[in-house]
Amino acid sequence: MAKKATSLKHDAGAAAGKAKQSAGAIDPRKIRAPLTQNPHAIRDTREKVLEVAIGREVRAFRKKLGITVADLAVATDISLGMLSKIENGITSPSLTTLQALSRALGVPVTAFFRRFEEERSAVFVKAGEGLDVERRGTRAGHQYNLLGHIGSNTSGVVVEPYLITLTEDSDVFPTFQHEGMEFLYMLEGEVVYRHGSNLYPMKPGDSLFFDADAPHGPEVLTVLPMRYLSIICYPQSAG
Repeated sequence: MAKKATSLKHDAGAAAGKAKQSAGAIDPRKIRAPLTQNPHAIRDTREKVLEVAIGREVRAFRKKLGITVADLAVATDISLGMLSKIENGITSPSLTTLQALSRALGVPVTAFFRRFEEERSAVFVKAGEGLDVERRGTRAGHQYNLLGHIGSNTSGVVVEPYLITLTEDSDVFPTFQHEGMEFLYMLEGEVVYRHGSNLYPMKPGDSLFFDADAPHGPEVLTVLPMRYLSIICYPQSAG
């Protein structure tokens, strides 16, 4: 009897585990590699030095073309030793040298100064001062508050953070489908959210991260008013 009870308990636990996985729960076995980015890392402060900034751009353009330092040396008539010093930010190249590099790499001379001169953008939005916008498919009673926007940037990714509010006046919600990834974080109220053929009951504190190319959107507005944070990311080339 004891063995049978243990077996039933094991079967029930296995079934519960499968149910969680089918509902979209994170399966640790699917996380095959640790995240490699260190969010606390600080770039080399020497990047602020002009020689280092130029060197990094020269190396980046060379690698983009798929050529070696030796190839570049032949194309520019600059010695391997000098090119090594330039790419490592050890020496300051002359204007003549920069012109030779620009011709060989097919970029303007000003491209080598990009990392040194480029400013990184930031957007600060005080509480209640986000921009009210209308997204494609927006219906009555759906408030979209854009919390910030940075267009062209060094990451190659556009991020749109929205604070979305739905009230008793909200109309039937449309289904969205667009390029990129989307992250939802529930702040207030309750909703059953659809992603593809799956439904996720969400309460405050719950989150959902998904491929936005699948049809998605609130399916059932369970408890109103409802507020959630929606962060959409997509390549700059997309629109």
